[in-house]
Amino acid sequence: MKKFLGIIVLSLIVNFTYSQECDSLVNVCYAHLKNDTKNNKVFISDGQVYQAFVDVDQSAEFKITLFGGTLYRIATTAGLADNYVIFNVYDQDRNLLFSNEDFNNKPYWDFKVDSTIDCYVEAYLDLDKKVSGCLVLLLGFQK
Repeated sequence: MKKFLGIIVLSLIVNFTYSQECDSLVNVCYAHLKNDTKNNKVFISDGQVYQAFVDVDQSAEFKITLFGGTLYRIATTAGLADNYVIFNVYDQDRNLLFSNEDFNNKPYWDFKVDSTIDCYVEAYLDLDKKVSGCLVLLLGFQK
């Protein structure tokens, strides 16, 4: 019984630690939506916080709907460095639309779609920079 309780307590501590890590990263990610005054772009979050704890060879996948004619920004983070996360955007047929890996893992991407589409965002850690941890993704639209 003591062993079982010990496992439960340890599990709660680990989950609390990961939850705190993810929560602190949300604020880092929000900065990517709001801090672009040189281009006069301010993005408002869609209200969702997409987050996952990933380890080596794991990825997270998020389904998003993009409405035609709207300027969007996808922002990501997995720590204080901006280039920990690689993310790929796919259409519903799994055609690659964008990969930030082609741009030195840039933490955000601005884009506009002509018509409403469902997309998938696959995100994972750049293993040369970080092997496990929480990653956060936000989707914002221009005001």
